[in-house]
Amino acid sequence: MSIAQDTARVREIFDATIAAHERVARADLEPVIRAASVIRAAHRAGGKLLIFGNGGSAADAQHMAAELVNRFQRERQALAALALTTDTSLLTSIANDYSFDRVFVRQIEALGSAGDVGLGISTSGASPSVVQGLEAARGRGLTTIALTGRDGGAAGLAADIHVNVPDASTARVQEVHCTLIHVICELVESD
Repeated sequence: MSIAQDTARVREIFDATIAAHERVARADLEPVIRAASVIRAAHRAGGKLLIFGNGGSAADAQHMAAELVNRFQRERQALAALALTTDTSLLTSIANDYSFDRVFVRQIEALGSAGDVGLGISTSGASPSVVQGLEAARGRGLTTIALTGRDGGAAGLAADIHVNVPDASTARVQEVHCTLIHVICELVESD
């Protein structure tokens, strides 16, 4: 490829990313606000946020937990948030003894309590481990949030609050998910 072709491709990528962000920014933002509100309420009541996803969404879960436990934009008390994606011994033992679909279910059974919040991230909305994690969280009395892409799929249907990025590109969905995570963290932190 030539420099001109590469430059044009980079501009196309930025244009697609901006368009995806604009679609979400112009859509109904009530689910985003509700998500931040239930996380704030859980923290006020002594609860915690359990976050989970696969691949890039696992990284997003870890990113969100870090922003809440440590700090996002300002100094404040640490907030209880845990990414269920970080303990390889735990993940592989559950996957080996049961199935990968249950890697989040078992952790929610062990760590989740009524009054907590479970946030599942799936760019497709179809990840079985995320869907089952949301279902398990709801069954234990956690408020559930799905952060999805495409049409939201089964993950969106399994959650109390569904925040969707209506785009078919995994990369574009992940880019907007990062912005939404920052928005939610800023709203939670502003309390």
